[in-house]
Amino acid sequence: MEHAVITQTALGTMMPARRGKVRDIYDLGTLLVIVATDRISAFDVVLPDGIPNKGRVLTQLSAFWFNKLSHIIPSHLLSIDVRNFPEPFRSSEELFGGRSMLVKKTRPLPIECVARGYVSGSGWNEYKKTGSICGIRLPEGLKESDKLPTPIFTPSTKAEQGHDENISFAEASHIVGREKADRLRELSLELYREGAAYAETRGIIIADTKFEFGEDDDGRIVWIDEALTPDSSRFWPKELYRPGGSQPSFDKQFVRDYLLSLKWDKTSPGPHLPEEVIRTTTRKYEEALELLTGCGVA
Repeated sequence: MEHAVITQTALGTMMPARRGKVRDIYDLGTLLVIVATDRISAFDVVLPDGIPNKGRVLTQLSAFWFNKLSHIIPSHLLSIDVRNFPEPFRSSEELFGGRSMLVKKTRPLPIECVARGYVSGSGWNEYKKTGSICGIRLPEGLKESDKLPTPIFTPSTKAEQGHDENISFAEASHIVGREKADRLRELSLELYREGAAYAETRGIIIADTKFEFGEDDDGRIVWIDEALTPDSSRFWPKELYRPGGSQPSFDKQFVRDYLLSLKWDKTSPGPHLPEEVIRTTTRKYEEALELLTGCGVA
């Protein structure tokens, strides 16, 4: 089922406290409403066209994983049913329904927690130059998209603008403290291993993924933001996996590949996407949701 494309939200004079590349965030004091719009970004530029159902897929998948892996760590999620939200959100179901999370506010920790099971993306570029990723020495002779002997934790900075930068574990420890960095590494790898093992039974390889964590008022670490989605992960179809090059994917790589075929300098404003690219991207997001959860877009 295709719903109206939503690329921006507002409630009369009530505007989001923050707009990210994809999410509009409303601050309700001790709670937040996080709205996954249908915006899509590539090369750190938000493109002018939305992707139908994208925000709904991200929200449904995040809720699925937050629930499925809650025995590892609690999340900030309270509800994705807008009928459980406070007003005025509850009365604006056509705008917020299916794409929004009501969550507990936390203090976000200032690093991105990346877990990698395969050598790809920026990790592959770094490995080609140095034989390592984020200071972790890897076996010689790996090919692009090869599976690593064991998953690795490769943190990065959180960039308000532009690219996140890969950092070493020592640098992450300097930012958040050694004890906390140890715990974040442990959590990230446990979430990745269990999530990737389940996804493989559903025909999807999760090559790598990004986690974010926050602290509650008692100083406990909480899983926040999104969870193992096509926006925060590389999803590859298992049956088509062939190491030695880039892989077909369920994420927005299809959009990136189209943009790379253009004479575009990767600065704003981004180009419009053809209808076929938009339709294909929607299908990729929806297929990932259906394979992993057994459910279509709500």
